[in-house]
Amino acid sequence: MSWAMESQRKNYGKALVELGKRRKDVVVLDADLSGSTRTVEFKTAYPERFFNCGIAEQNMMGTAAGLAVGGMTVFASTFAVFATGRAYDQVRQSIAYPDLNVKIVASHAGITVGGDGASHQTMEDIALMNAIPNMTVIVPADGPETYNAVLAVAEHRGPAYVRMGRSDVPIITSRDAEFKIGKASILRDGSDVALVGVGQMVAPCLLAADALKAKGISARVINLSTIKPLDVATLEKAARDCGCVVTAEEHNIVSGVGTLVAAALAERYPTPMERVAMQDVFGQSGESDELMREYGLSEKEVIAAAIKVTERKK
Repeated sequence: MSWAMESQRKNYGKALVELGKRRKDVVVLDADLSGSTRTVEFKTAYPERFFNCGIAEQNMMGTAAGLAVGGMTVFASTFAVFATGRAYDQVRQSIAYPDLNVKIVASHAGITVGGDGASHQTMEDIALMNAIPNMTVIVPADGPETYNAVLAVAEHRGPAYVRMGRSDVPIITSRDAEFKIGKASILRDGSDVALVGVGQMVAPCLLAADALKAKGISARVINLSTIKPLDVATLEKAARDCGCVVTAEEHNIVSGVGTLVAAALAERYPTPMERVAMQDVFGQSGESDELMREYGLSEKEVIAAAIKVTERKK
C-alpha cells in the first residue's frame, strides 16, 4: 500500500491560521520553537496575538494560564518532552487544577524525533497528561486528523493535550472527516482480531491488516485518536466481536495506551491482548524509520502480535 506523506505540524499551523480568522479570542504561545512547531504560521498572520515566551516552558504555561483567566483561548506549543516533563508542575497546578481553557499542542513526541536522541524522545508524555484530572488527551493519526483535532479542541472547554510527531506520516484520513473528541474511528472492519492503533502506529496497523488477510485472518483496525476520554464502548464491542485485541503505540509500554485499554476491558470484557509499544528503555539518535524498526514499532511486530493473540484465544 502506498500513501502520500505529510507533516502533522504543518497542518497544525494551518489550523491555527484558520482559527485566528474565525475567532478573536485565540492566542498562541511558543517557547522559541515556532519554526519547528509551525506556530510561525499564526505569528505571520496575527502577530499581535502571538507571544514568544523564549526557552522558558514553565513560564509559558503560567502565562497561558493567565491569558485563559482573562477569557482567551490559548494554544501553547513546544516539544513534547518539555511541555509535559519540564513544565509538568505548571500544567497540573496552574492549568488543569483550575480547569482553564489552555490547549497544549506539542510536537516532536515519541522515538521519531530521531537524531535529537534520548533527551528529546519522550515516551511517557501520554501517561503524564492522562493522569491529570480535567485533561483531554488526543493523539491524531496523520496531518488531516491533526487539523480537525485542533479545530475540535478549540471548541472544547477546558485543558487539552494534543500530541504530534516530527516526521512526515502517511495520509490515512480525510480533512472532510468529522472529528469527535472521545470517539474512536473504525478504519477497517474485521472479525478475528482488533488492531487498536494510536498516532503514527495507525498506518502500520492498516498494513498489518492487509498482510493478515492474506493469511486468512480478518483484522478490524481502530484509530484510537482520543486517549482521554477513552471510547470504552467501541473497544468493548471490538473485544466481543473479535475475541482478542492488539494495541500499537509509539509510547512506553509502561502506563501507555495498551495499559489503559487492558484495564478498561478487564472491567467489562476480559480479553486476550498483546501490546506493541516501546519497551521500558530510553531511545538513541538515528533516523526515524530506523528507530521505529529498531524498537519494534512496525507492521512486522503488529502482525506477529496478531497471530500470537489469535492463537491464544483458541
